[in-house]
Amino acid sequence: MSNAQATATGLVSRVWSWLPDTVDRRVRFLAWASFVCQVVLIGTGGLVRLTGSGLGCPTWPQCTDGSFVSTPEMGIHGIIEFGNRLLTFVLVIIVIAAFVSILRFRRQRRDLFRLTLIQGLSIPFQAVVGGLSVLAKLNPYVVGSHFVISMILVALTATLVYRAYRGPRGTSSATPSWYATLARVAAVFVGITVVLGILTTGAGPHAGDANTHRNGFDTTVIQHVHAIPAYVLFALTLVLVVGALRSGLPRRFPSLLLGVELLQIVVGLTQARTGLPAGLVGTHMVLAGLLVGAMTAVVLTLRADADLTKPVPEAAEVAAA
Repeated sequence: MSNAQATATGLVSRVWSWLPDTVDRRVRFLAWASFVCQVVLIGTGGLVRLTGSGLGCPTWPQCTDGSFVSTPEMGIHGIIEFGNRLLTFVLVIIVIAAFVSILRFRRQRRDLFRLTLIQGLSIPFQAVVGGLSVLAKLNPYVVGSHFVISMILVALTATLVYRAYRGPRGTSSATPSWYATLARVAAVFVGITVVLGILTTGAGPHAGDANTHRNGFDTTVIQHVHAIPAYVLFALTLVLVVGALRSGLPRRFPSLLLGVELLQIVVGLTQARTGLPAGLVGTHMVLAGLLVGAMTAVVLTLRADADLTKPVPEAAEVAAA
């Protein structure tokens, strides 16, 4: 072995030994960073749309012909759109770090391995959809699908945070069947509310600049339709919180969900009555991400956590069984 090879091998060995061999503060920090970054991306993506900067970079993957970065001639819209694209690179670093951080104990925590791997694979997919939205001149349905993917990633990273603290999913139920059913129905209404919110934005003044195509829905009608599942969700969450209190079930996440919904309702009503100011619409979008995160945590509490004191069988033992 040459000196160069020995040096490289020693370096790899030192890096490998430095990596966590169990869930520690570094793993949890990176899990939180993944979640926060996904929520922030919703906010910056909303800023792009609310300022009419969706075509601030008119091409993709370059920002403009011959340049990957915005140019002075592109003005503030180019800066905003390029800034949103740049944040993706921050997310890439965080996702890679999160994946690498669990490599040493990936056999013991296959759940964390899968979650970080899926998150990593989602980045190029999300980038392609974002590029398609630019190439499609901000078609509201393509932009809406981009937002849906972001919400799925919020749920995935919320699961990553939860599992980093609570361990892998167990096989037994942790709540009564009526409570679990109610929580799952509430999760369905979260999805309906988010999708109708996307359609509402795509119909209104904040779908983009004056030249951006709208989806054609009547803004007044779609706003009212959007509100119906939101109020149903609020009622279901109230029942979840009361049920948790009366049955002695964990109430932190249902209470958190209820708090986010209250904020959403207040912001939603205020923006509707004040002419849809961009700041409130953006806040509403970020809260939608937090709503999905809180609902994910509630659903995750429906199952007991696995007993980490039991040894994890090797693949050969599982195959033999």
